[in-house]
Amino acid sequence: MTPAVTLLKKNRIAFNLHSYQHDPTVNSYGLEAAEKLQVEVARVFKTLLVKVDKEELLVAVLPVAHQLSLKAIAQAAGVKKAQLADPKEAERVTGYLVGGISPIGQKKALRTFIDQSATTLPSLFISGGRRGLDLELAAADLQQITRAQFFPLIDHGARQAPSFRAGKDSADGSRP
Repeated sequence: MTPAVTLLKKNRIAFNLHSYQHDPTVNSYGLEAAEKLQVEVARVFKTLLVKVDKEELLVAVLPVAHQLSLKAIAQAAGVKKAQLADPKEAERVTGYLVGGISPIGQKKALRTFIDQSATTLPSLFISGGRRGLDLELAAADLQQITRAQFFPLIDHGARQAPSFRAGKDSADGSRP
């Protein structure tokens, strides 16, 4: 049981738990999840940690096939600049390993932003707190448990990941 699952149960939030055998040679965690769980890539979301104002960390939740717009997350947070957090710092702050970072049940509550595309889906898949474990829940429930705000976070000028490709790293080591 991960902290994410424990917190959802404690708050009586409806969710489905999906597990699969994670291939340790794969770094495209989110695309691997979509393929192994046989769900549309658009429904699988990744969790990224972003540093703003050189001190504050934020959580960004967006579809795995897209890249985060740092300009958009900065605007959402009301700051001028944002950058991806160092993966080791993300692990230390959240208590989860990269590739298994869930927006739910982190060691410290951080301001959270969810890409607005989540609101159009019947449910979405996020990491359950470890590689090979995904949670399926409604966007409204994710917003409630994380106290998140919906905001357009996708960088529409960036190349979209077309499909699952074993062994391909993402630029930030997240669930691409």
